[in-house]
Amino acid sequence: MRIDIISVVPDLLDSPFSHSIMKRAKDRGLLEVFVHNLRDYTPYKQAQVDDYQFGGGAGMVMMPEPLAILLDKLKEERPYDEVIYMTPDGDLFDQRTANTLSLKTNMIIICGHYKGIDDRIRQHYVTREISIGDYVLSGGELAAAVVVDAVGRLLPGVLNDETSALFDSFQDGLLAPPVYTRPAEFRGWKVPDVLLCGDPKKIDEWRYEQSLQRTKERRPGLLND
Repeated sequence: MRIDIISVVPDLLDSPFSHSIMKRAKDRGLLEVFVHNLRDYTPYKQAQVDDYQFGGGAGMVMMPEPLAILLDKLKEERPYDEVIYMTPDGDLFDQRTANTLSLKTNMIIICGHYKGIDDRIRQHYVTREISIGDYVLSGGELAAAVVVDAVGRLLPGVLNDETSALFDSFQDGLLAPPVYTRPAEFRGWKVPDVLLCGDPKKIDEWRYEQSLQRTKERRPGLLND
């Protein structure tokens, strides 16, 4: 999978893809992430990429020309399955969306800034708009990193145990059950006996019951969905 990220502050994305699982995915050649500095593609002086809003109002808007120039360049080089815009008014990102995106081959992610991007780019280039929550960040870089991490870990071969992602919260519409590791007793707190019984069927039943109970208590809306 190849993901191209368009940003006005690309340095913000150095760390998220240089460590842990995302680094492993890149080292194994399973995920390519290229971060493009939008200021390198503007036709305006002083690397300008934003301007005042037509009609007045507080906040600057990212101009269409730099974005169009870079988007056209990328799309001439290869076909893209999605051009994603990270925006607070996009569709709420969830596990189902991550699963869908993990099946793609090439994607572009546009990181918004200021008051957002000129709407003509949204109308003519963007294929999917995503929000990671009902709040506003200073820019789309952190949100883009969340999406790449959630999608990248699903790629075959990225996780050492490929079945691990199948049992994450939300994969089956439920929250994950509680988990335990050694020692079996810590400060008098014991691991549930069923996890030590060695019977896979009983353990699976217990885990499902715990997932259902935890979902009812913490996220009952998931059951309605």
